[in-house]
Amino acid sequence: MADHRDLARELLARARDDELAAKALLSAGEVSDAIVAFHAQQAVEKALKAGLASIGAEFPFTHDLGLLMQLCEDARLALPESLAEADLLTPYAAQLRYGSSPSATVSRVQALGLAVEARRWAVRIIET
Repeated sequence: MADHRDLARELLARARDDELAAKALLSAGEVSDAIVAFHAQQAVEKALKAGLASIGAEFPFTHDLGLLMQLCEDARLALPESLAEADLLTPYAAQLRYGSSPSATVSRVQALGLAVEARRWAVRIIET
């Protein structure tokens, strides 16, 4: 059975995949901002879960970035100020997939920036 560090690395790899998807779609004008933000949300979610997994902390199956951010803080995994607004991506995870379009809360560039920052944070957590 894989240990928590293996799970952290796997989640980090999936976060990178979603970050790269968001980046690839960034300049595709025919792709909606919501699709870019969806991949950014997924990258942030997986990065936060990777950080939690790296210390053996449990986390629920959720797309709620605010909850995951609180779990990180509770576990003494300090999040950088650059991720303070990451929860703005939460609506893009579920609402987009279940027929309701979220109101635009972030630009596609801001969404990608949050994904990049979250993955960088997780890399620092996992490598220490």
